[in-house]
Amino acid sequence: MKTIVLASQKGGAGKTTLSGHLAVQAELSGHGPVVLLDTDPQGSLADWWNARTQSAPAFAQADVANLGQQLKDLGKSGYRYAVVDTPPAITETIQSVIRCADLVVIPTRPSPHDLRAVGKTVLMCEAAGLRPFFVINGAAQRARITTEAAIALSEFGAVCPVVLYQRTDFASSMTDGRTAQEFDSQSRSAGEIQRLWEYLVAQMNKGK
Repeated sequence: MKTIVLASQKGGAGKTTLSGHLAVQAELSGHGPVVLLDTDPQGSLADWWNARTQSAPAFAQADVANLGQQLKDLGKSGYRYAVVDTPPAITETIQSVIRCADLVVIPTRPSPHDLRAVGKTVLMCEAAGLRPFFVINGAAQRARITTEAAIALSEFGAVCPVVLYQRTDFASSMTDGRTAQEFDSQSRSAGEIQRLWEYLVAQMNKGK
């Protein structure tokens, strides 16, 4: 089983929304079964999942103190991917979650505040021997700062070539336990998530 951890010390970066979207896309792409884990005490991802009518992806209550063993057990149960949401903080707990990751995704909005906040998360990834993948999230159409953000982030890790643009369907679809691709499979947002998932899978499969 492969474990994807969404991490960022910056609140509002889009970790929870992206966690749900990636897990659903994995199922839609035939890469399931997928299990979601929420390590954020606020439980936003758990709340979203509880509002779903679909049974997939699955959800498991995270046991952060024994997360490594929990992930091994989930893998033995047949899950192919685990997607783990984390709180906006830099703590030893988050460091332990990152150590369990096969791939760390850092959602980052193209703003000076968000760019300044990536440093500590990157250091935690480096301490775990991982090179993070940045996803530029909530970008404005044709805004020069999006390109500038990609250039700045490339100094710290890989920048996903798929940019997620600011659209209301990302947020509105999450209010009833769905995702943008379930709300409208032909939308631009759905296409972005599909391409992002394909890119991340390709990165995880490199070297096989």
